[in-house]
Amino acid sequence: MDQQLLAKTFVELADNLVADFDLIDFLRLLTDRCVGMLDASAAGVLLADRDGKLRVMAASDEQVRLLELFQLQNDEGPCLECCRTGTPVIVPDLGTETARWPRFAVAAQRGGFGAVQALPMRLRDEVVGALNLFRTTPGPFDPAYTPVAQALADVATISLLQQRTVHRGTVLNEQLQMALNSRVLIEQAKGKLAERQGIDMEQAFTALRGYARAHNRRLVDVARSFIDDSEPLAGLGS
Repeated sequence: MDQQLLAKTFVELADNLVADFDLIDFLRLLTDRCVGMLDASAAGVLLADRDGKLRVMAASDEQVRLLELFQLQNDEGPCLECCRTGTPVIVPDLGTETARWPRFAVAAQRGGFGAVQALPMRLRDEVVGALNLFRTTPGPFDPAYTPVAQALADVATISLLQQRTVHRGTVLNEQLQMALNSRVLIEQAKGKLAERQGIDMEQAFTALRGYARAHNRRLVDVARSFIDDSEPLAGLGS
């Protein structure tokens, strides 16, 4: 494990007190770093909205995003169970869980995943979502990595719940609702860019995110401008 990158990640996840805090980019950073450091093939994040309904807020790639959506649509799977119980759900071999999650286990294996661990994003008794790590091959998760993954989830949760005002819950709900609205714009921009350039959705997201970072702009603002063609975005979608 890259200790310097791990330390940098903890700092980045803790440092969200900025005026233009971008929740989607923040959660994508969490999933990307988990894949890069923790022997995971893919990662996703589910968060509860203001009504307590779980939403897919980040995924390291399109395949796992679709699998997370499948869980929500079918109301079964380790990530939902983790959110509801507030405890980790670790499954070294999804092939053994067809009785437990008949639709999800089959869909996950068809999608190329053989193992999963879902870790709660919680602060004391408050559970706001789950961090979900997937591996392509069955087998036990490295016991040294699981506590690190939970620590990353905990730091991200604390950062999300950090009190900027005395109305912590209101602030979080506003952030989540804004992120949900932003997610719609970003998905639309991904689709438009993918069609225009003949690339897949993940490549389109990478291009949009890269442009936003290179020009020091919020991802959602770039997506909005690209969708409505309100300004020239040199090098993007040409």
